Amino acid sequence: MLQHVAIIMDGNGRWARERNLPRREGHLKGVENVEKIVRKTGALGIKYLTLYAFSADNWKRPASEVSDLMSLLETFLVKQSAMLHENKIRLHTIGRIEELNQKVYQILSRIQQETSIYQDFHLILALNYGSRNEVLDAVGRYAKAVQRGIEGISQLSWTTFRKYLSTGYFPDPELVIRTSGEHRISNFLLLQSAYAEYYFSPVYWPDFGPDCLESAIEDYYKRERRFGMTGDQIRQERTAPINSNL
Repeated sequence: MLQHVAIIMDGNGRWARERNLPRREGHLKGVENVEKIVRKTGALGIKYLTLYAFSADNWKRPASEVSDLMSLLETFLVKQSAMLHENKIRLHTIGRIEELNQKVYQILSRIQQETSIYQDFHLILALNYGSRNEVLDAVGRYAKAVQRGIEGISQLSWTTFRKYLSTGYFPDPELVIRTSGEHRISNFLLLQSAYAEYYFSPVYWPDFGPDCLESAIEDYYKRERRFGMTGDQIRQERTAPINSNL
């Protein structure tokens, strides 16, 4: 069963440009779409949803646009706090959120703490996130653990190392969606998506509604996930009789 969907939300600016609107209007419509997708994901029984909300490289954008993005993020968090509690959604973040402005950081920390009692649905916002930075940070944490004698170099494995990633306690995404017609992964969950299925939608994020999400998930379930094995092996596993003596 599909447990974890990750989405690269892209196309706000082009959505606005095609309508002769300021880029801020595109970002505003994109923010409004988040709630629809969060609700639909929960309704489909998917337990984890990761949204790529602000890349570590987005700081390179014009200062006015970055300011607008931070303002919209603050408004979204304040406005949607009640929705998170209403639907028992736990909020998490990945990325160097301590580098965000202090007010946004404090709001994020407060909501994460308040929603930590919920376990049925997890919303993960990737903010000031870049997968390469995440790996560097994880290596640093692992090195410190080795220095303290908590970990040993000779015992290093993926199972051990993944705990030091910011996503260490979430299952890896099975499906990664990118909107807007771009075919890049933009430094997003590079290690975690090693065996994920990718779905590239031509639809800009503001228009990527619940029906688009359903189409992506329907496409996912048509695929055969082999994890290095052959199709015949997978089919044999599916049809193998269950040992009733176990």
